[in-house]
Amino acid sequence: MWRSGVRAPGVLDRLRGGAGLGAQRRRGSTACERARRLRVGQRLHGFTVSQVTDIPELCLTAVKLSHDRTGARYLHLAREDTNNLFSLQFRTTPLDSTGVPHVLEHTVLCGSRKYPCRDPFFKMLNRSLSTFMNAFTASDYTLYPFSTQNPKDFQNLLSVYLDAAFFPCLRELDFWQEGWRLEHENPRDPQTPLTFKGVVFNEMKGAFTDNERIFSQHLQNHLLPDHTYSVISGGHPLCIPDLTWEQLKQFHATHYHPSNARFFTYGSFPLEQHLKQIQEEALSKFEKIEPNTAVPTQKPWDKPREFQITCGPDSLAADSSKQTTVGVGFLLPDITDTFEAFTLNLLSSLLISGPNSPFYKALIESGLGTDFSPDVGKGFEDDQIEALLHKIEIQMKHQSVSFGLALTSYIAPCWNHDGDPIQLLQLGTQVAQFRQRLEENPDFLREKVRQYFKDNPHKLTLSMRADHTYSEKQTQKEMEKLKQKVNSLSPKDKQQIYEKGLELQTQQSQAQDTCCLPALKVSDIEPTIPLTHLEVALAAGETPVQYCAQPTNGVVYFRAFCSLHTLPEELRPYVPLFCSVLTKLGCGLLDYRQQAQQIELKTGGMAVSPYVLPDNSHLDTFEQGVLFSSFCLDRNLPDMMQLWGDIFNSPCFEEEEHFRVLVKMSAQELSNGVPDSGHLYAAVRASQTLTPAGGLQETFSGMDQVRLLKSIADMADVGSVLRKLPHIRKHVLHRDHMRCSLNATPQQLSLAEKAVDKFVGSLGGGEAGRKAERPRVVEKPVPSASGGSTHIGSPRVVRKLITDPTFNPYQMKTHFLLPFPVNHVGECVRTAPYTDPDHASLKVLARLMTAKFLHTEIREKGGAYGAGARLGRDGLFTFYSYRDPHSTETLQSFAKAVDWAKAGRFTQQDIDEAKLSVFSAVDAPVAPSDRGLDHFLYGLSDELKQAHRERLFAVSREDLVTVSDQYLGVGRSTRSLALLGPENAKIAKDPSWTLR
Repeated sequence: MWRSGVRAPGVLDRLRGGAGLGAQRRRGSTACERARRLRVGQRLHGFTVSQVTDIPELCLTAVKLSHDRTGARYLHLAREDTNNLFSLQFRTTPLDSTGVPHVLEHTVLCGSRKYPCRDPFFKMLNRSLSTFMNAFTASDYTLYPFSTQNPKDFQNLLSVYLDAAFFPCLRELDFWQEGWRLEHENPRDPQTPLTFKGVVFNEMKGAFTDNERIFSQHLQNHLLPDHTYSVISGGHPLCIPDLTWEQLKQFHATHYHPSNARFFTYGSFPLEQHLKQIQEEALSKFEKIEPNTAVPTQKPWDKPREFQITCGPDSLAADSSKQTTVGVGFLLPDITDTFEAFTLNLLSSLLISGPNSPFYKALIESGLGTDFSPDVGKGFEDDQIEALLHKIEIQMKHQSVSFGLALTSYIAPCWNHDGDPIQLLQLGTQVAQFRQRLEENPDFLREKVRQYFKDNPHKLTLSMRADHTYSEKQTQKEMEKLKQKVNSLSPKDKQQIYEKGLELQTQQSQAQDTCCLPALKVSDIEPTIPLTHLEVALAAGETPVQYCAQPTNGVVYFRAFCSLHTLPEELRPYVPLFCSVLTKLGCGLLDYRQQAQQIELKTGGMAVSPYVLPDNSHLDTFEQGVLFSSFCLDRNLPDMMQLWGDIFNSPCFEEEEHFRVLVKMSAQELSNGVPDSGHLYAAVRASQTLTPAGGLQETFSGMDQVRLLKSIADMADVGSVLRKLPHIRKHVLHRDHMRCSLNATPQQLSLAEKAVDKFVGSLGGGEAGRKAERPRVVEKPVPSASGGSTHIGSPRVVRKLITDPTFNPYQMKTHFLLPFPVNHVGECVRTAPYTDPDHASLKVLARLMTAKFLHTEIREKGGAYGAGARLGRDGLFTFYSYRDPHSTETLQSFAKAVDWAKAGRFTQQDIDEAKLSVFSAVDAPVAPSDRGLDHFLYGLSDELKQAHRERLFAVSREDLVTVSDQYLGVGRSTRSLALLGPENAKIAKDPSWTLR
């Protein structure tokens, strides 16, 4: 996976995940205690300890080591978190845009000395209970992380990752498959034209349909032109075909060496076991070298520079005539200067983030694309600075299940250039130093603005304008490149290409012997789920509130769900916009700037989102509503609930100009997300006609919503839309049909209960006698939670479910014509709800099809970046492909997958692996903030989840064959198709398709 972008990640970007699950100090931090016993100079399995440091603000102990023989660096973060993470990082500094580090990242995962089978990385996804597995190519490093909660699984994955990185096969056919190749359109017919194929080639063609990526990539290339940052590490589609297999192998030899490596482990597993395995399986086989991968310092300019570039027009963006992007970039100090980087990260946020920033006031609200020059005369208000420091404090306390991944991503850029990762993690020290500098020098920040922005000659102004012929020009350049390559071939070359194409296809079709790979067994999976203790009480005498006592590290998490079942049909499309702007227009006595400031000062964020919640037992029944969620430090709970009270009781819908700004920003954000999430949009569209909930989901979050927002943003007068919001408010912002949940430590629950009671008591009721707009509303009590005790008369949560007895599913095929060079394909089939015994079989079947058929057919053979099948909680079975050079051929592959499953062409080992993959998702760690959420939103009790778990264990070969025929066979269930991508001659001639 390629990560683009010019900006070094800062604390506010990387630590949004907050602290991990180990804040349960009352249990004793045994992992930290073990780490503290280590001494500087102590030798362990070929490593020497160089530093042991407690970092109390993150509840961890850091141990820094170096490998005696090779010089490899190692950082271990000991913490009481069961979700343990490993990552291996190499400094990779290419000097051309052939994408050699990106192609190498893909190819090393295709087989190694110890594990020579094809594609062990993807096969381990189904032989493991990993909570994360991936690889990333950044501009100057490549990172290989995984995480798991199982010690045996950790050792298995570590073995595969070490062997892949240090001893890969790097076979030529794997390079052809993953990187690029010349191949006949039909590999079995040498008379068909030669064309470019390859997974990375197609991935990067898809990546460069995203105008934001194009802009950020050019900004980096032009701002830092002297070395590796002047090229595209992921590869430019026109340069990737210049990469040779020999160059790939040479890059591995010089960059993938322990002397150029940084090892990282995190969590509660013992460090010594990791060191022993890494030494024995990898590092003992190497001697130290000088890697020569350091990046020289960029030479500063003596005067500013300007560049202009072009991109394709965004057909989904608002006001297509105004699609010029302008950016100003500055060269800043070295990333290894930890405190200066911390200060500049905060300064950047002060300058550009939120409606109180100078950038927002001067540029966004003006509606003009003018130059931005920071006003260094005024400085920043104390509350702005305090809000930013509060954000850091709450992010350190907020608990995430992927904290290890957040930490390795946070330290990677600095550590890559020999910065001190431990110093980087000592956020408390940096905050204290920052406060001290401000106290000593009130002009501290203004001086930084002057030094790095106002008086900095190394300044780049980059402008990007839309060119309506951009796509045609890129296609023409690709055709010229192809012609050049083909014309240089001799008849012998062409014959070899044909033969290698057949060889690759044969290899891709062969059954693989994976017995060399380590694997967990189904018997390694826990048979039962841990129970979550919940209590339900009534607030203000009538509103049910679910309380969940959890080790939340001094943070309180609040949610409220309000039903939308009385909302008129014509207002439904505007609910997402209502949710988006509700916390940004002002409330009570606060204007929108003051409101933004209070949210930053008193909370970790306040979110409002439309939700469509499927029923567990009926496909045509669902709940629609709005979810309000926020969290805060326990000392700020009364202030947070007061903010919610003001938002519910006296929201402001008068700021028309600010509303216009918010609409344009929302429309642009949605439009920018389509290229990266095309397969999700295709799936949502395909579900539209299969269930009543699917239709509403398309209205709320599909392409219909993208286009609606574009049309609103294009309006000269948005007043007519703004006037709809108070009407929506009448149906949402009251206590009727509301339920709340609160997660906090046991000590905080009593005070929290009073704060929620006060909030609910301040709310009004809905208008009496308001009727449901849908045909029928069913009241469904939520099952009692496991082990839950209640007070105040054992209240029950009741969901207002909507059902439509007249609904009839029907097939629809939709092609959204978009200026992409690749396709995103989705096909949805109506199957079985969550409590139906067949749901478990279909869930296992989806993983089985993905791993054993679709991955081979669509990714390996077809060259798509991704493909697979999944079963949603809503009972819809979805086939999808992502950044796919094919469309109708992929739909044929979906049909072949069904035939494959119906014929039972899989083994018991395949079934067991599919179950492992399913359980890795089912048993993914849940943060304290989210425990009990399934019960609160979906009415899923622990008993229902345990019953489903037992059905997953029991799924048999016969079950899988039966459900593949019963639900997925032709003519069995209603299905719909959707496609996002370029013009398609076959589809254009087919009257069964609707073109949009």
